[in-house]
Amino acid sequence: MFENDRLLLRILLLILLGASLWVLAPFWSALFWAAVLAFASWPLMRGLTRLLGGREALAAGILTGCWIVLVALPMIWLGFGLADHLREGVELVKNLQVSGLPPPPEWMARTPMIGGRLIGWWYSIDQQGTAVFATLKPYMGQVGNWVLARSAKLGAGIFELVLSLVLIFFFYRDGPRLEKFAYSMLERLIGDRAGHYLELIAGTVQRVVNGVIGTAAAQAVLACIGFMIAGIPGAIILGVLTFVCSLLMVPPLIWGPATIWLFVEGDYGYGVFLAFWGFFVISGVDNILKPYLISRGGNLPLVVVLLGVLGGLISFGFIGLFLGPVLLAVVYNLVTDWIASPKRPSPPVA
Repeated sequence: MFENDRLLLRILLLILLGASLWVLAPFWSALFWAAVLAFASWPLMRGLTRLLGGREALAAGILTGCWIVLVALPMIWLGFGLADHLREGVELVKNLQVSGLPPPPEWMARTPMIGGRLIGWWYSIDQQGTAVFATLKPYMGQVGNWVLARSAKLGAGIFELVLSLVLIFFFYRDGPRLEKFAYSMLERLIGDRAGHYLELIAGTVQRVVNGVIGTAAAQAVLACIGFMIAGIPGAIILGVLTFVCSLLMVPPLIWGPATIWLFVEGDYGYGVFLAFWGFFVISGVDNILKPYLISRGGNLPLVVVLLGVLGGLISFGFIGLFLGPVLLAVVYNLVTDWIASPKRPSPPVA
């Protein structure tokens, strides 16, 4: 009878655990990002707590406010800006259907060698505008649906980001207690090696964070230098936006339109320079600096970390950038410990 009661209790506990995970399922991504950001900036939290005389809640509130100002507000501004541009694009297409193309821009005539041909194409498209729009009409609905789906996904991503920056306050405030809880749980599972694996996970996440943030900062500085050389206005602001886009692994979202703007303005030399600078320097540094920063200071083979980063990105998306290396690091150390453990003596042959 007692064994039946224990079995029933275990089943109820498993049901409660599954129900809890189901309730938290919509917030796993936000919780994960909040934990990563809090862990990456934990030295700031410790220093600020000491400056404020041990008031952890106040320090957590200040750092959370800084994250919101530095990350959330620019992303929200960028999202609304993209929505406005999409609305302007739809209105432009409607106006083109009614009134046709405007006169060709002056820079088109000044384009070397192909300027006359471009103007000819411009007028040809204007004269055949009705037929062109009739040809494109079956595809415009698909394009509109694609844009709508991507806009909804972008809005969901911004909401998730804001939620993670709210949750980061609790990770800051309750960080030491969460660390003790994680250590106690690992100790119950694997015993004396709990501290080793906790340090392994922490060190792997820290190296990946350093690689991502360090690479994004380097790309932002290089982009700012390129914008200043090319004479693009607002180079510092564009550099900050490059840092944000580099965290999302899409820095061409900034230097690409800047290159197009230079060509539109007729600055072909600087346009070619910025195109080469963006492709080979701004985006190229990602392939060199990020692997170096991720593998620096750890005892894991570089190939394990790189396979974890790339495989995690392919399998889990951007979250896999952190999750992939951690999984491979834990498995690699488990196999290493198993190989290094003493063999059990073979049973005597009867």
